[in-house]
Amino acid sequence: MIESKNKYNFSHIYGPVPSRRLGFSLGIDIIPFKTCSFDCIYCQLGPTIKKTIKRRKYFPSSEILSQIKKVLNSGQRIDYITFSGSGEPTLNSAIGTLVREIKKITPVPVVVLTNSSLFTLKSLRKALKPSDLVIPSLDAATQEIFVKINRPHPSLKIKKIIEGLKEFRREFKGTIWLEIMLVKGVNDSPPHIKKLIKAISEINPDKIQLNTVIRPPAEKFALALNSKELKRIKNILGEKCEIIAEFAKKKQVPPSEDLEEAIFSLIQRRPVTLTDISSSLGKHKNEIIKYLNFLLKEGKVKLVVHKGLRYYEPL
Repeated sequence: MIESKNKYNFSHIYGPVPSRRLGFSLGIDIIPFKTCSFDCIYCQLGPTIKKTIKRRKYFPSSEILSQIKKVLNSGQRIDYITFSGSGEPTLNSAIGTLVREIKKITPVPVVVLTNSSLFTLKSLRKALKPSDLVIPSLDAATQEIFVKINRPHPSLKIKKIIEGLKEFRREFKGTIWLEIMLVKGVNDSPPHIKKLIKAISEINPDKIQLNTVIRPPAEKFALALNSKELKRIKNILGEKCEIIAEFAKKKQVPPSEDLEEAIFSLIQRRPVTLTDISSSLGKHKNEIIKYLNFLLKEGKVKLVVHKGLRYYEPL
């Protein structure tokens, strides 16, 4: 069993949580919930509430840094400090300052997970330069498929995003892992994969990571590829490519039985949303979602969509 080591209930921090890719990752959330430039059909957090490309400073940097420092001083194991969270982190115009300040206080590598939408901005590419690892996503190589899978802000064009990624690769001295989320019947056709290969070869990431829809998506029609299908595409993409989708073969144990029980108890009383649970228990939504996924896999709860909201109910 993995013991929960999170002693703090911070609005901008979750974890450290165990991650297949990043070991024990301290998540940093610097964007209001579901504020994003995309509205991806596969997003496990549900539909985007505010779709925007406007960058601004959403929270005081001093507040975020203070919370990070407290966890760093706690002695917990932290393998990476990861900007991810509830929306697109690069929408926060202070991300560059935060990365630089974190690098001043700890040798722990800093990672930025991003949907790549704003790499067209020279100011953003410059802001991310001090990062150790950037994990951008690229799910489409044509505008038609880009609109289908990512449902972007109307001003965004995939051709320009790819150009931005290529420019970032030329400027960035750190490591880039390019993530591709594959959705069955949407972006996995051989002609589209061929176009993706061309874009990837031009971007030249250090690694390519294939993922698919394992967790409950925003849209029911967003279906996963199976292991055989993923392996076929992996072989086409070559030696730089790895599959990161987790196909559970054995029972998984959640980080804390107490929190699991508290969540399950809420769900047994009445249908509740992710926001309801987070507010009731005072825990970050990204921490709660891990337990919900566990309960879904164990067949203890079910997910029901009603009037656009996602409710969790007991089976």
